[in-house]
Amino acid sequence: MRFTIDKEALMKGLTLVSKAIPPKAEIPILSNFKLDMTERGLEITGSDNNITISTVVPFMIGEKEIIRNSQEGSTLVAAKILIDVVRSLDDEFVTFELADTSLLRIENSRSNFELNSIRAEEYPDIDLSIVGASLTLPGKDVQALAESTAFAASVKEARPILTAVNLEANNFKLTATATDTARLARKSIDIESDVRFVANIAAKKLLDIVRSFEEDDEVTIAVNEKKAVFAFGNSVISTRLTSGDYPNTKNVFPKVFNYSLEVNSQEFLKAMERASILSTEYEGVVKLMMDQDEVKMFSRSAILGSAKEKLNVFQYSGEHLDISFKASFVADAIRACKCEDVTISFVGEMKAFVVRNIKDDSIEMLVTPLRS
Repeated sequence: MRFTIDKEALMKGLTLVSKAIPPKAEIPILSNFKLDMTERGLEITGSDNNITISTVVPFMIGEKEIIRNSQEGSTLVAAKILIDVVRSLDDEFVTFELADTSLLRIENSRSNFELNSIRAEEYPDIDLSIVGASLTLPGKDVQALAESTAFAASVKEARPILTAVNLEANNFKLTATATDTARLARKSIDIESDVRFVANIAAKKLLDIVRSFEEDDEVTIAVNEKKAVFAFGNSVISTRLTSGDYPNTKNVFPKVFNYSLEVNSQEFLKAMERASILSTEYEGVVKLMMDQDEVKMFSRSAILGSAKEKLNVFQYSGEHLDISFKASFVADAIRACKCEDVTISFVGEMKAFVVRNIKDDSIEMLVTPLRS
């Protein structure tokens, strides 16, 4: 194996694939990149046995030559060391040469490294085939699904299924749902085909996946009973599904509301942030007190004192209502809506309430109130 490659393009590929390399691999061989010089270009693969990423650095990008003087071959090399070495080099191009099955030379005009390597045959078999129910859609739509919901997934491993985002395709819609039982986030997008699948994907992994997309990427998602595969550009990411049945959340959103508050997102967020400063004993809990003429936030601490905030711009309908909640949960919901104004709709003092984007009914957030 031999090739000379553009350093910037190589670093981009290594950085993407490194997301699948475990910090401490339970299987030592998985601490390595698999490098394959093929007729397509340099294929870089990494895996932790749960998520696998493979990308190809092509010979040409547009009219720019990326790889030259190539000879096909494969090897394994320590991922962290390889990234550190390539990052340290100054030249635009860097040359790789596999001297024998256990030595990989990396050099430019003034630097020379000889890294121990391992025969590529030692790497476990990786299946990145795109099989199962599939659909193709803009990468930005998949990003919106994940980023609007993943924050609401649980971070506790007691119920692993709740650490996942539930992706469900049916009736010409793709819907993402996440909940930790105290809050729930859901977003749907329209799709052109009536493909049907359900996939529970670890929230952190899903965010890593969608943040790997380029702005204009078209993404193919394929799902079978064991894994979900995302193919985009020159890259493929496969992730194992989280096992278990996701809770039935189809009917958790109230149909009728007795109170409604429309506010400016930024004003509400800033007021809530200030009001929660003193709520250290109560994990950032604030009380929202609403009337037709006045909307206030209140927090207190037996040690530090109290704080009160008034909103300047609001529209409220309904009788007087006081309701307490964890400020960070409502802040996350409002930010996920990504809009100038939001509507917060209430049923009653101790009933879950809903945060919505006024101009986009494809996204809705449910938050459980707290006693105060």
